[in-house]
Amino acid sequence: MEEDTVDLEFAKVDVARLGRRGLPEAVYGEPKTAQELVSILTVLADRNGVALATRVSKAKAEMVAQALPEAVYHERSQCLTIERNPLPKLPGIVGIVGAGTADLPVVEEAAVTLALMGVETKIVNDSGVAGLQRTIRAADNLAACEVAIVVAGMEGALPSVISGLLPCPIIAVPTSVGYGLNMAGLSALLTMLNSCSSGITVVNVDNGYGAACAATLIIKAIQRGAKRA
Repeated sequence: MEEDTVDLEFAKVDVARLGRRGLPEAVYGEPKTAQELVSILTVLADRNGVALATRVSKAKAEMVAQALPEAVYHERSQCLTIERNPLPKLPGIVGIVGAGTADLPVVEEAAVTLALMGVETKIVNDSGVAGLQRTIRAADNLAACEVAIVVAGMEGALPSVISGLLPCPIIAVPTSVGYGLNMAGLSALLTMLNSCSSGITVVNVDNGYGAACAATLIIKAIQRGAKRA
């Protein structure tokens, strides 16, 4: 029987997480060297068929690509992906709403993660509450989605509005975008945690990856329920 962990000395890679959790282990790339990324991504791709690294600078990604030409770099989201054997496509759609263009890196981190997980997405950008007509149109466009991820900085009001218009689970992602006493996204985070619209799930600041993982698990739960019905 294969081991569930591969010991690289500097990292113990959980290669069994995909089978255990339905989500493959991802690599947080910011503090790691290019060689460490190459080693971990190689193990994950060999064992799971796919691999994902987040928060990877362009310079580091170029060094990784020299060793792993199959790696695809998504520059805006700073994600690296490998898909030797893509994961099975899941039924259902996850909508992603971005408040403004400045929130796109987080929107795209969620979208890249969901694509790797085999989840179809529908993205609606620049739909913040400063132009409420755009927000309402965004909600209309996502009416058929099973889950919606809502990404916003500034005052962070967008998830409350979207939640009031859609019947599906809402995952709110505060971003560090904002003027003045934005406190690196803390103001948006507190707004979302204190939303008067019930049932909103909130992830940490700029955590598009975490929101995508939560959405994937919801989609998988819906799928399991459909099979039992």
